[in-house]
Amino acid sequence: MKKQTPGLSDAYALSTPEHSRRLYADWAGTYDQDFAAGQNYLLPGLTAKAFAAAGGTGPVLDVGAGTGLCGQALRALGVEPVDATDISAAMLAEALRKDVYRDVIEANLLEGIPVPRGSYRGVVSSGTFTHGHLGPEVLPALLRVAAPDAWFALSVNSRFYGKAGFAAAFERLRRGQWIKHLTLPETRIYGPRATGTHKDDTALIAVFQKV
Repeated sequence: MKKQTPGLSDAYALSTPEHSRRLYADWAGTYDQDFAAGQNYLLPGLTAKAFAAAGGTGPVLDVGAGTGLCGQALRALGVEPVDATDISAAMLAEALRKDVYRDVIEANLLEGIPVPRGSYRGVVSSGTFTHGHLGPEVLPALLRVAAPDAWFALSVNSRFYGKAGFAAAFERLRRGQWIKHLTLPETRIYGPRATGTHKDDTALIAVFQKV
């Protein structure tokens, strides 16, 4: 019996890092065609554009890079070098095939990122801050690897933004003088060819600068 291809509902139902590794190991080989192309997935490109428009430059860390769609978009905009980090070795293997990353780093963000403090002038993330994935608890780990004045562009599913407490987290970081110039433009996640329950979902792209 043929194993069913994973989908968005499976991803949104994830509950542990090990569940994430298993799901994305199964999904990695078909993700770009069945999901990204099939659902007209716009968010990686829009996140890259928001980063570049803010004045973001490399070296950049692509957080939750998956198969490398955001890294590909960054390179098309002339932003490089870019490194990728993801919990899934299988997804990173797909990302490497795109030949857009300087390096890939397999890491569970809840345990931190094994690179020196202040390694990056920019941090981007597309599709990682959403249901079943990561919330604002990993923001300190991202700030640690960013140099002073580094730009961030982090997409957050709009419904998840409120549910997970991102507004309060960003306010704490602002008051603590960790971040500045926060804007939250809203964008569609999928284009007009998308189908299914989530086809009209939106994301907020948190664009800000580390102090």
